[in-house]
Amino acid sequence: MPKKIFPFFSYLFHPVFIPIYATLFYLFSNHSYFLNKEKYLVLLEVTTITFIIPVLFFFLLRLTGKINSIMAAELSERKLPLVIQCFLIILLVRKSITIERYPELHFFFLGALMSTLIALILLFFNKKASLHMMALSALTLFVFGLSIHNHNQNTLLIVFLVLMNGFVASSRLIMKAHTPIELIIGVLLGSIPQILLLFLWL
Repeated sequence: MPKKIFPFFSYLFHPVFIPIYATLFYLFSNHSYFLNKEKYLVLLEVTTITFIIPVLFFFLLRLTGKINSIMAAELSERKLPLVIQCFLIILLVRKSITIERYPELHFFFLGALMSTLIALILLFFNKKASLHMMALSALTLFVFGLSIHNHNQNTLLIVFLVLMNGFVASSRLIMKAHTPIELIIGVLLGSIPQILLLFLWL
């Protein structure tokens, strides 16, 4: 596969898109019992809080010179976006994706919050984790767990996501965005909280 194609995977599975992918899978697959109106309302809420608002903050930070690109390669560029992300996820799990109404998705976002907080703390120790791998590995575990929970086989999707983990990791290496150890840290940060929280809703 030509090296020029690999960066495409970094954009397709950018961390800002992962919450939307997880929500789409949760609402529109398997034994979804939500009404269509509710599905679109939840999707709108998640898209607004996890995509639109972060993108607006990105442009603001870009205009003020706090960040150079959407990939936020420098350690100093990552701190404020991660702080903002933490507050947005807290808002989401407290006001919208509540444990009473959407328990599985609630725990996915709770795991994402844990991952983001740890990634933020590591920055103060000059350690960078791959946010791409953190987000994508979390999504993979969520799809796997929800498939078990709903007693449905999503084998092809799970295999696809596992392959995408490999493609995105290769993409980050080819783009010289991360070292192998940073990719591994990202996978661990994304997957371990999801695995631990699986025991609360499986």
